[in-house]
Amino acid sequence: MLPYNIDHVAIVVSDLDAAIEEFRRQYQAEPISRETVDEQGVEEAMIAIGGSHIQLLQPLDDDSAVGQFLARRGEGMHHVAFAVPDIDLAIAHLRDTGARMIDETPRIGGRGNRIAFAHPAAFAGTLIELVEVIE
Repeated sequence: MLPYNIDHVAIVVSDLDAAIEEFRRQYQAEPISRETVDEQGVEEAMIAIGGSHIQLLQPLDDDSAVGQFLARRGEGMHHVAFAVPDIDLAIAHLRDTGARMIDETPRIGGRGNRIAFAHPAAFAGTLIELVEVIE
């Protein structure tokens, strides 16, 4: 299981509109999509940067995982997402290596992609998302 790209780096923000405007002002980059992902309790905007993306995440409520992250740590980097060609094989590979998984089976995330998270304890305290990108 080799990731073939960094799909995105996620940054938690408290105000998505303000963050989009500041990103636009500083980096002259526009969101290519914006959506609410109720299952994850977030509103997100994706901004293309080369072959990867920056994902800005605003929690929908304080009780969501991202809302709790924002309350504990404030705004900042949340996770790194790797694009993988087959998420089922990627999950199986990580499990076989002893990596602790948050998601044992894929779920639907932003852009309709199948996703799964590896627990931060699996690698250097970093939350890793696997993304099977729909082209």
